[in-house]
Amino acid sequence: MKLTNEVKIALVAIVGIVLLFIGLQYLKGMTLFSTDNYYYARFSDVSGMTPASAIYANGYKVGVVEQIDYDYSRPDNIVATIRIDQRLSMPKGTSAEITSDLLGNVKLELKLGPNPLDILVAGDTILGCIQQGMMGKAAAMVPQIQQMLPKLDSILASVNNLLADPAIASSVHNVDQITANLSSTTHELKQLSASLNQQMPQMLSKADGVLANTENLTRQFNSIDVASTMSKVDETLSNVQQMTNALNSKEGTLGLLMHDPQLYWNLNSTMSDADKLMIDLKEHPGRYVHFSVFGKKNK
Repeated sequence: MKLTNEVKIALVAIVGIVLLFIGLQYLKGMTLFSTDNYYYARFSDVSGMTPASAIYANGYKVGVVEQIDYDYSRPDNIVATIRIDQRLSMPKGTSAEITSDLLGNVKLELKLGPNPLDILVAGDTILGCIQQGMMGKAAAMVPQIQQMLPKLDSILASVNNLLADPAIASSVHNVDQITANLSSTTHELKQLSASLNQQMPQMLSKADGVLANTENLTRQFNSIDVASTMSKVDETLSNVQQMTNALNSKEGTLGLLMHDPQLYWNLNSTMSDADKLMIDLKEHPGRYVHFSVFGKKNK
C-alpha cells in the first residue's frame, strides 16, 4: 500500500504532537509511565500552587503535584493529587505545607510524621497548610499594630508636652554644665596624677631614707645593754628611796628640819634677827665700822 503525501504529513504531525505532549509533561516533572505512589492533600487555600509544582521532603525533591480539584460547593475544601516517589515511606501524621521563596516560586514541603513504623498507604489523604513566612507573620501583626496606634498617639502627645516643658531645657543646660565641670575635674585629676608620678621617685627616696634611719635606730636600741641599764635604774631608784626614807625620819638635819617645828622657828628667828641687823647696818654703819685719818679714837 502506497502512502500518499497527505497521509505522510498527517502521520508526522501526529508523532510531533505526541512528542510535544511527552516533552511538556517531562518539563513539568510528570511522566507517562510512572510507578510513583499517589496521595491526596486537603487544603483550604492553595495560595498559587499549581499542577506540576515540586514536592520536597527535607529539602530534596521527592514528587510533583499531579492535579488540583476545587470543590465549588465547599470552597474551603481543595484536594490536590500528589505523586510521590515510591521509595519514600510517609509515616502517619505527615502534613504538606505550601511555601514560597523570595522569587515567588511555590513548592510543597512535606513534614514527615514522628513514627516511621506506622506508614501511610497509597491513596491516603494528608492535611495541608500554608507556611506563614515573614510576610504572613507581618500581616498577622497588623491588627495588633492597629490597636496600638491610639496608645502610640497618646504616648507621642505626652512626650511632646514633656519636651515642651522649660524645665527639660533647664535640666539639659544643667547637665551640660555638670559635664563641663566633670571634664575640668578630670583634667585636674590628670594633672595631679602626673605631678604625683613626677614626685613619686623623690618620695620613695625619702621613704627609703626614713626606713634606713629607722633601721639604724633599731640597731642602736639593740646594741644597748638593757640589763646593765635597768640595773643602774634600780640602783638610782634605791638611792632615791634611801633619801626619801632619810627625809621621812626624824634623824639627821634634813629630817629634823622637816619634822621639828622648833628648829624651824629658831631658823626663822635667826633669819629675822639677821634681817634686822642688816637693816641697822645700813642705817647706822658708824656703829660698826670706824675710819679715822689721824688714828683710832677711843670712845
